[in-house]
Amino acid sequence: MAVMKRTSILYLVLAAVALLAAIAVPVTIYRSGSTALPQWASAVRPGPLSSAHAFLEGKCESCHTPNRGIKAETCIACHAASPEILKKPSTAFHANIKECSGCHIEHQGNTLRPVRMDHQVLERIAERATGRDTPLDCQSCHAPRDKHLGFFGTDCASCHTMTNWKISGYLHPSPKSTECSQCHKPPPSHNMMHFEMMDKMISGEKQARVDQCFSCHQTDSFNNIKGVGMVKVH
Repeated sequence: MAVMKRTSILYLVLAAVALLAAIAVPVTIYRSGSTALPQWASAVRPGPLSSAHAFLEGKCESCHTPNRGIKAETCIACHAASPEILKKPSTAFHANIKECSGCHIEHQGNTLRPVRMDHQVLERIAERATGRDTPLDCQSCHAPRDKHLGFFGTDCASCHTMTNWKISGYLHPSPKSTECSQCHKPPPSHNMMHFEMMDKMISGEKQARVDQCFSCHQTDSFNNIKGVGMVKVH
C-alpha cells in the first residue's frame, strides 16, 4: 500500500509539473518572445525555414500564435505589402483566400517557394462562399498559362484532373500524322512576320504554312525541329 501511495504521489507531482509547464511556456513566449526560452524553441522546432522566410528564423511568434497555431491574418498582414500578388492575373485569386497553410507549408528545408498546391482547399473556400458544391473556375487562375492558347475553351476539367495535369490514357497521334492543327494552335509569332523571317529559316522549310506543324516540328517536343534538334523557339 505504501508503494502504491508513493507512486500515486509521484504521478500527481509529475502531472502538476507538466501542467505548470504547459501554462508557463506559452505565457512566457507570448510575453517575452521565443528568444526567452531558447532551449524550448530548439526542442520543438520542426525544421529550417525556406529561403524566403529565413529572416524569421528563431522568431516563432512572428507567424505562430500561442495555442492557436498559424492564422491567415498573420500571413496577410505581412504579404499585403506585396500588392503585385493581387495584380497578377495568375495570383489574383489570393484576394479571397483565408487558409494560407493549406497550400503554403514551411519548415521543409531551404526551398525558395514553400508551396504544396492543394486544389481541395480552393474547393472548400468556393463551397463556403456559395453554400453549395461549386466546381472550380480553372481559367480564373490558369488563363495566363494556357498552353492551348484558348484552342480547347475553358472547360479544363473535361481533360485534366486537379491532382495531375497529365491526361490518363492519352496517346499522342503517330509522328507521321499531318492533322496537327486539329489540336494545336500556332503561337502568336507564327501569325506575324516572325514566322517568315525566323521559323522558316531555322527549319529550312521555306514552303511550310502555319497550319502545317508537321513540316517543322516533331511530336516529342514542339522545340524539336526536324533536321535541327532542340531549339527554344516558343
